[in-house]
Amino acid sequence: MPRLIRSLPPAVRIACFVIAAGVAPHAYVPQAHAQQPPPKLTGTALQEPKVVRGPETGLIAPMLNVESKPFGKTKDGKEVTVFTLTNSRGIKVRLIDYGATLISVETPDKAGKTANITLGFPALAGYLERHPYFGSTVGRYGNRIASGKFKLDGKEYSLATNNGPNHLHGGIKGFDAVLWKASPSKTADSVSVKFTYTSPDGEEGYPGKLDVTTTYTLTLNNELKIDYEAKTDKATVVNLTNHAYWNLAGAGSGTILRHELTLAADKYLPIDDTSIPTGKLADVKGTPFDFTTPHAIGERIDELKKDPHKTKGYDHCFVLRGQQGKLELAAKAKDPASGRVMEILTTEPGVQLYCGNFLGGGAGEGGYKQHDAFCLETQHYPDSPNQPSFPSTVLKPGETYRSTTVHKFSVEP
Repeated sequence: MPRLIRSLPPAVRIACFVIAAGVAPHAYVPQAHAQQPPPKLTGTALQEPKVVRGPETGLIAPMLNVESKPFGKTKDGKEVTVFTLTNSRGIKVRLIDYGATLISVETPDKAGKTANITLGFPALAGYLERHPYFGSTVGRYGNRIASGKFKLDGKEYSLATNNGPNHLHGGIKGFDAVLWKASPSKTADSVSVKFTYTSPDGEEGYPGKLDVTTTYTLTLNNELKIDYEAKTDKATVVNLTNHAYWNLAGAGSGTILRHELTLAADKYLPIDDTSIPTGKLADVKGTPFDFTTPHAIGERIDELKKDPHKTKGYDHCFVLRGQQGKLELAAKAKDPASGRVMEILTTEPGVQLYCGNFLGGGAGEGGYKQHDAFCLETQHYPDSPNQPSFPSTVLKPGETYRSTTVHKFSVEP
């Protein structure tokens, strides 16, 4: 140790060593309180966390960061911000406060090559027009409500019919098309952005003033966690979800038909010719809906295209096994070529599998084509307000709606 440094007070000597290691002094963590590397995910850990050692300082905590930058302005001149969450294992998540939208997720493949694995637009302009809900927080009610009507406490409510004869994803201007208030934060093992929005009584026809929170959290364990909370001053219906489109080979790399999918679902919801559930729960065994063991998404998709309901592929809600509001494994998807794996855990009773059936390659769809991505939208069942046998989506004053979904990223050979 140089004589000049030895002559300095201990705290200053520590700061000198930290700076020499290329880390800001405030990032110093004493040995006794250092963060340990997180446990491995299912599959192979993407990359060991970057940990810096100093001669006398012990461990410097693995790196996490959250940054914000301008992303443009809405048509009425309001500023939109993009937030970038990163961890030391090569994961980068980008979010905007318009629609509380997930605009990109970058992860390494088995060779360490990083790619964005979600569909989206390079600039705000694409999100300001009607688009396929790329990465959006959708609500007040995700998925469909038959004929845009439901009864609650003896009163009938009428909603927009923006999907044929039915209501879809909150209506003409749902939660995907409003500006949320954003608040980033950081802890020792995660970085987050909390988005809040107040939906006024009667917005898009829904009763009650609804205070909503959507929080995205990136962890050192390569998890992207989405937490939802909502409170109302009048009985209403709520079904929130995220509408990310995934392609684990990389957005724009082609179809996802060779992706392998496993679902923790022994039953699914058959639908009518307007994609409304019939009310029955059907067994998946012996059908193209059986993903209880891994199957390529495209292996049996042509059987669905022969269906008289003309679904063009999977656009169905699967009934998750044994869900009682606890965080349980719902799905696992793998791209065999890149080795990228995504597991999804959720507290929700269902997951909607959609395979980009209606993507047509237009500018409003980001140029993406049919089956260029898949969605796994964790949620309550479609049309629950009109289906008494389905789990209830009613939220009353004094209650708190809570829902959590976790995406875990890893690689396998």
